[in-house]
Amino acid sequence: MASNNDTLAVIALGGNAIIQKGEKGEFSEQFLNTERSMGPVVDLMERGYKLILTHGNGPQVGAIMLQNEAAGGKVPMAPLHVADAMTCGSMGYMIEQCFRNEMRRRGIDRETATIPAQIVVDREDPAMKNPTKPIGPFYSKQEADALVAEKGWVVKEDAGRGHRRIVPSPYPVHVVQKEVIKHMLDLGYILITGGGGGIPVYQEGDGTLHGVDAVIDKDLASMKIAREVGANLLIIITGVPKVTINFGKPDETPLDKLMVSQAKAYMDEGQFPAGSMGPKMRAAIEFVEADPDNRVVITDVENVVAAVEGANGTTIVAR
Repeated sequence: MASNNDTLAVIALGGNAIIQKGEKGEFSEQFLNTERSMGPVVDLMERGYKLILTHGNGPQVGAIMLQNEAAGGKVPMAPLHVADAMTCGSMGYMIEQCFRNEMRRRGIDRETATIPAQIVVDREDPAMKNPTKPIGPFYSKQEADALVAEKGWVVKEDAGRGHRRIVPSPYPVHVVQKEVIKHMLDLGYILITGGGGGIPVYQEGDGTLHGVDAVIDKDLASMKIAREVGANLLIIITGVPKVTINFGKPDETPLDKLMVSQAKAYMDEGQFPAGSMGPKMRAAIEFVEADPDNRVVITDVENVVAAVEGANGTTIVAR
């Protein structure tokens, strides 16, 4: 599919675009990986796309939680919603700098900006009473019991590796900075926003906002941003060039194109587990169902241009 000049695309960068498997997550590694990832993204911009970049932040927030533990009693601990905001700024700086540098190497003069986005969640969302998202360091059983008693945390065993804090992952309801994002797009900015699923907040009856310790799924938040600012293309960057069914089995099959009805059927079959492709496909289904002209592309960063043009990746469409 040929590019459409001035089409607005939201690109959700997966964690592998910033920290590769087996790396320690040193900042030098993160900058190098981000710099490599920006090449294909700038390629897409050169084809006439307006861009919003979102990104994950799991390892980075986990590092802040470890720093909290290491500095316990010496400095105030950063609550999770503040840690989310911290990574929106620090990672936005990194992505923005790498994007600018790649443009400068090509002689492109465009402005970029990072917007830490607050995203409203519902305090009555059932997910708030059923935490599922592990964050931070591992604890012994004794340490876990003490944290439950002292802080009221939910702490569960994680795959036999120890105990970890478990936090809610509520559905994103509304993007607070929606109008700011739209205004900046109208001015021609390339935007980095919605980092780590955004900063989760809840809204009181009088309209005031308050942070909540939760983690919003990055792909669902990216979908919500795309819908609220009028994008028709959502690109979800992951570690594989195409979505597959029967993953890891002899009959594993890559998928080039999926209609929403097919994607839902595969979801019902359990083809896309909650811990991997499930949230991406849920975001894709909801985005396409919201507008039959919307489409979603899932691929790795190296193949993003080819995937958008229909030569690689997996595309999800209404019909």
